[in-house]
Amino acid sequence: MAEDGQEREWILAARQGSDEDFANLVEVYQVPVYNLCHRMLSDPVEAEDAAQETFFKAYKGLKRYDPTRPFATWLLSVASHHCIDRLRRRRFQTLSMEELLPSQEPPSDVLGPESALAQSESQETVRSLLQYLGTQDRATVVLRYWYEMSYEQIAETLSLTVPAVKSRLHRARRTLARSWSEQGQIAMTLEWEA
Repeated sequence: MAEDGQEREWILAARQGSDEDFANLVEVYQVPVYNLCHRMLSDPVEAEDAAQETFFKAYKGLKRYDPTRPFATWLLSVASHHCIDRLRRRRFQTLSMEELLPSQEPPSDVLGPESALAQSESQETVRSLLQYLGTQDRATVVLRYWYEMSYEQIAETLSLTVPAVKSRLHRARRTLARSWSEQGQIAMTLEWEA
């Protein structure tokens, strides 16, 4: 990660047209932007395309960036809005969240086979449950629990009020809990029938 002063210099130079300085910003933020897009879109190829489009939009809109705001928040806002637009365009397709949890590595052997299997199944369940959330609610959950953003940062990123963020998170948690419970009941029914 670049130091704040160095990042500010890159931003100022990029606003003046320096492609090299913008490339430095891309290098620093390519992983967080890609990860956000991947968690929201669930498709690595589409996430790569969305990340590239995010940087293109950021480059074109850099003059509108407010330097009093953190650059990372602004950039992730551009990415999340772009992903929400993509999700709205394909809203009739089934959505699943691949590689959603922060650990994108296979479960550790240190856990032991049973614990690793349980962790993997739990992660898969969470990924599948996120499909029940609307695009804004899904973005709110991803930003809160995977990027550990504050309510204020989420509100700024998604152009919402803080109460709206809290409301969306509350609603999303209820939906996820209800879906989790329903899946648990289905699983128990299947076990009894076997």
